[in-house]
Amino acid sequence: MKFMARLWEADPSVPLKRRLGLSSQELGFSEDDEDCPDVWELENGDVAVIGRDLTHAYLPQLPSGVRISADEKLVVIPGSMLRAAKSDIADA
Repeated sequence: MKFMARLWEADPSVPLKRRLGLSSQELGFSEDDEDCPDVWELENGDVAVIGRDLTHAYLPQLPSGVRISADEKLVVIPGSMLRAAKSDIADA
């Protein structure tokens, strides 16, 4: 079996830098600060998303060309949370 390196790999040593958008409490999705969801920029520019793991629910209905690797999860966050983060995300 030939091993192929990935073009991108998540680096677990990179710390969280800043929250993108508002906290789940500020958006009304949590009554305390110990609940998810959340969106964070890492110090290297990557983005971490905390949400509900719905990988198994979506696997049978993935569109053609969409795959979830064994070490990946599909997470869902409220759309308003991502829209609230828009102003914190740099344009390409």
